[in-house]
Amino acid sequence: MNNWLQRLTILVIGLLIGGLYMMNYVKASPLPNLAPPAVESTVPSGARNTFVVQAVKNVGPAVVGITNKAYMRDNFDQRVLVEKGVGSGVIFDPNGYIATNYHVVEGAQDITVSLTDGRTMSGKVVGVDPATDLAVVKVDAAGLPSVTFGDSDLIMVGEPAIAIGNPLGLEFRGSVTVGVISALNRTIEVGDRKFKLIQTDAAINPGNSGGALVNADGQVIGINSAKIAKEGVEGMGFAIPINSARPILQSLVENGKVVRAYLGVGILDRESALRNGYDLEFDHGVYIARVEKNGPAYQAGIQEGDIIVKINGVDVNSVADLRSALDSIPVGSKVDVVIIRNGRTLTVSPVVKEMPN
Repeated sequence: MNNWLQRLTILVIGLLIGGLYMMNYVKASPLPNLAPPAVESTVPSGARNTFVVQAVKNVGPAVVGITNKAYMRDNFDQRVLVEKGVGSGVIFDPNGYIATNYHVVEGAQDITVSLTDGRTMSGKVVGVDPATDLAVVKVDAAGLPSVTFGDSDLIMVGEPAIAIGNPLGLEFRGSVTVGVISALNRTIEVGDRKFKLIQTDAAINPGNSGGALVNADGQVIGINSAKIAKEGVEGMGFAIPINSARPILQSLVENGKVVRAYLGVGILDRESALRNGYDLEFDHGVYIARVEKNGPAYQAGIQEGDIIVKINGVDVNSVADLRSALDSIPVGSKVDVVIIRNGRTLTVSPVVKEMPN
């Protein structure tokens, strides 16, 4: 009996000693990948603190969410305020001016702006320009983070491009995608307008509309527009060049609208003429189907049936060409319009007026 107790005591003591040894061994020699990281400097390494990180730090706080709400009738015929959609915007002035796309705020009866610091503010639409898909929203605040606009005429194909916005809504606010500038001066026709756009392979999805396209220096070089992108096509995003957007935004802030030149003619290109039953024999230019009485064209002697082939030396072969040419001409300017009338080439010089509402 005593021998049994003696053996049991020795076994217990041995187990305790072995357990303490193993605890000390594990404590002294943990698996390397499971050991807590050593306390290091909070400054990230150069490999991590890239130009993308720096650009996002510069621009990210100024990219906001814009929620578009409008009144609708519910099943009980009650008037209720419902969310129509969410897009993005870019604060370009610390006093609360925000650039975005027109289609983001189209038809809005209530605008909510969501800042990156968690605040939400009521916004109002200062002005819109459907022709270029641009708009300006204002919030009553001062000292807001704002972006620096770059020079979109200096960007190069192949240089980095960073898109910041809220794809698919505020749940994914402040998302960053990175790619390159794929092409410049891509011309896309939407309706009777031509858009010269920046093409990038940085992902731009619904909700990114109105967000920022940023260069490696942290400057905004474009306003993203998912609406202009073609559906079902991967790796092709588009942005409105900031040099094209600047005067539009300036005019919206100052006037609430964009003042454009107006010639006072209704025109058809060859294809649209054929679609409308006109059997016209001309291989270039646009056919004047209507001249508005007392408009600039009428006063200059332009007649129905004339064919416009050039405006200020620029070839005109479509409605979009005419719009583009007139958009670059200040109101009140005299323009040289080359027309063909009964086989003869003439030049007339109307003074363009402001386009009526």
